[in-house]
Amino acid sequence: EAVISVDTYKPAVAEACLAAGVQIINDVTGLRGPENDDAMARVAAEYGAGVVVMHMQGSPRDMQRDPRYDDLGRELHDFFLERLRVCVGAGLPAEAVALDPGIGFGKRLEHNLALLNHPEWFCGLGRPIVVGASRKSFIGGLTAASVEERLPGTLAAHTVALLRGAHLLRVHDVPQAVQALRVAAAIKGAGQ
Repeated sequence: EAVISVDTYKPAVAEACLAAGVQIINDVTGLRGPENDDAMARVAAEYGAGVVVMHMQGSPRDMQRDPRYDDLGRELHDFFLERLRVCVGAGLPAEAVALDPGIGFGKRLEHNLALLNHPEWFCGLGRPIVVGASRKSFIGGLTAASVEERLPGTLAAHTVALLRGAHLLRVHDVPQAVQALRVAAAIKGAGQ
């Protein structure tokens, strides 16, 4: 009964996985891929799959070489709006798309913190916002914690993002994340 996703930016890999029963494609290139066309969106549409469109400035090889933004929120908003148009134009319903601001992908510390604090910047697009801050290097930068020691920072980042408007979280430590978010949701709903 589990929903299974695959992380790929290659349409041929996505198609093989979807044919094998995968339901969601998570694409770190924002469905731009090496061909920079709508091939990934067309494959997802053909199989009735969901997609996670992630923002990344640059490519995996150069994304952390001096990332800069004139207006972080506006630039990502415009990116997601354009990607939604491509998806719909390729036959993929907007309802099948979730948006991921790409914490740690072409972002400096201040960019990551701002995106975690303001997922509502993208809520006007009407699509779920996905946040994946689990064990990311910005947590180590703030705390000097090794990757293995970043659970407390991860829980803090995810809790704030969820309370600020994020809908879905990508986590490594599932039981701990569920417990933290259950408590946060109970606190948020208390006294109303």
